[in-house]
Amino acid sequence: MSARAPYALTSHVYDTIYSFKDYAEEARRIHGILREYGPKNAHTLLDVACGTGEHLRFLSRWYEGTGLDVNAGMLRVARRKLPHVRFVRGRMESFRLGRRFDAVTCLFSAIAYARNPRALTTTLRRFADHLVPGGVAVVEPFVRSSKYRIGNVHLGTFGTPEFPIARMNRSDRVRDRAIMDMHHLVGTPSGVRHWVERHDLGLFSERTYLTAFRRAGFDARYLETGFMRDRGLYVAVLRAQTAGRSTRR
Repeated sequence: MSARAPYALTSHVYDTIYSFKDYAEEARRIHGILREYGPKNAHTLLDVACGTGEHLRFLSRWYEGTGLDVNAGMLRVARRKLPHVRFVRGRMESFRLGRRFDAVTCLFSAIAYARNPRALTTTLRRFADHLVPGGVAVVEPFVRSSKYRIGNVHLGTFGTPEFPIARMNRSDRVRDRAIMDMHHLVGTPSGVRHWVERHDLGLFSERTYLTAFRRAGFDARYLETGFMRDRGLYVAVLRAQTAGRSTRR
């Protein structure tokens, strides 16, 4: 069976698979970071690679949120869940919304779908183009290249006895890319479905991330304590002279 693109068939089970995540607590921590580093009275936020909108569900307590994602199925779920939030379909390395926000978030390692340093810098420049002077980007990276291990097998089981889900993958690597073919099994009274989705992620060092932020016009710092083991968080403040002009070079 050939592998499909990430999340091509997974939108209807995504929230079940990731029900272990404490989105409410993550949103509270992001709010605290934005209060510490962001513009005074920040109230607008763009969530890039927003998925099914779970972070926005909680961040909407404090911010006028907008969500952007490339996957139409994920956006359909998000719009049903949060009809009061604006969702836009677009690619994170090329979107243009025609407005600026106080904050941009890109969470759950979605930034790694910018698979090489050039794409990473281009994506961060898109973030910069959509921030006000002094605006903040909060970015959750994937595992650093030095800590990624080939050959690890991961199995997760989710759902209920009436609607069981299993997912398994082996961690592979091709140069500076993590390759994970996610096998899904979903059981229903009418039968068992199986599909495979390939996740092809860039593996970057801390230095590579910080260089890309700098080139995009940010002053960035790395926080060791993030939401998942060995990932951390980047908090990046847009330099005032960068905002309001294209950062394309």
